[in-house]
Amino acid sequence: MTTNAELLARYRAVLPSFVNPLYSEPISIDHGDGSYVFDVEGNRYLDFFGGVLTTMVGHNNAAVTAAVQAQVAKVMHTSTLYLCEPMIELAERVAAVSGIPDARVFFTTSGSEANDTAILLATSYRRSNQVLAMRNSYHGRSFTAQAITSHSSWSSTSLSGLAVNFVQGGYRLRSPFRDLDDEAFTEACVEDLQQILDMMTAGDVACLIAEPIQGVGGFAKPPAGFFNAMAKTLTNHGILFISDEVQTGWGRTGEHFWGYEAHDIVPDMMTFAKGVGNGITLAGVVARAEIMDTIKVHSFSTFGGNPLSAAGGIATLKYVLDNDLQGNAKVMGERLVGALQPVVDATPWIAELRGAGLMQAIETVQPGSIAPDALRSGQVLEECRRRGLLVGKGGLYNNVLRITPMLDVSAEEIDEGADAIIGAIEAID
Repeated sequence: MTTNAELLARYRAVLPSFVNPLYSEPISIDHGDGSYVFDVEGNRYLDFFGGVLTTMVGHNNAAVTAAVQAQVAKVMHTSTLYLCEPMIELAERVAAVSGIPDARVFFTTSGSEANDTAILLATSYRRSNQVLAMRNSYHGRSFTAQAITSHSSWSSTSLSGLAVNFVQGGYRLRSPFRDLDDEAFTEACVEDLQQILDMMTAGDVACLIAEPIQGVGGFAKPPAGFFNAMAKTLTNHGILFISDEVQTGWGRTGEHFWGYEAHDIVPDMMTFAKGVGNGITLAGVVARAEIMDTIKVHSFSTFGGNPLSAAGGIATLKYVLDNDLQGNAKVMGERLVGALQPVVDATPWIAELRGAGLMQAIETVQPGSIAPDALRSGQVLEECRRRGLLVGKGGLYNNVLRITPMLDVSAEEIDEGADAIIGAIEAID
């Protein structure tokens, strides 16, 4: 039997040093069933991270597995140079649920590539290399996506052909406006946006790209209506709004199918990835036709929207809609928060529990302050694993636990996971 330790040695020998697994003693997931996974040594874990929000409707979901297996038996790849019925059907389904009028869909292989494409479209449409993004944002590891990422721990280069300015966003805990109420906080951020436009740009800014809830940034969530207020200023300047729904899409927030819907706004463009393929490589961009069609030269995607990925995407999206997993995310998210909130309130080294639906985060700090405490979050992460629960980490200072159960998680699994988190916090305390 291959062991976790043996695989770690091979991992270290061949992968780059900037790729690092979780845990002091990393694990290799061998197989999964529903909300549970098993490592190569046979240990079982309740999975509340889903490969970074990517396995969305359970491991080995029967409907998705059957669709993928059926497509494998036919053809796995053709590219966008050929008519592909699964790709066309998935595009029709995504366009229909996107909320964007006269929508066109372009498939890519990752969220980074999707955001890269969205920036290409916006800058081409507006004939400008000026871009706005949010502070504490993360949009991927590609060259373009790195330029619009405001996270020193994830920024691998400052080189870019874009002129980027970062505006105040939804990470209220460390915002200079954190003591304001929702309305005043939003107004202050809008004023900051206007000042940046007045002082730091040459006009004709192409777009603002934003995550409705910041993912790698530790599930930082702005007040409802925040982006609607921002959009009024953007519209006055002809600036496009791109909603990065890589982590907030497909009903995960419970209240809405897309994160942008919490703000009474329809974006000009939207990017998606992660859970829509339930683990299969699938991502893309949705935009109004006039924006998407700004590209006049011939272009295509070798792997984007390939038959195999599209079949998995159709099955996943259908499963989400047919089983009202958005509704389940709302109910189970409330159940999870209800269980965790008392211990969070009673623990002096936890700043807050925040998020929406099945997208919850716990930020750890030094008691009596908001100084980050990455050590404690790491200890809770390790303790959760010892108790048979997998969660993630994130945040600007790597001091935020990210908790993202499957969208079809049961009440019993929520209770099991909450008990493990509470036990881990109490053990550290």
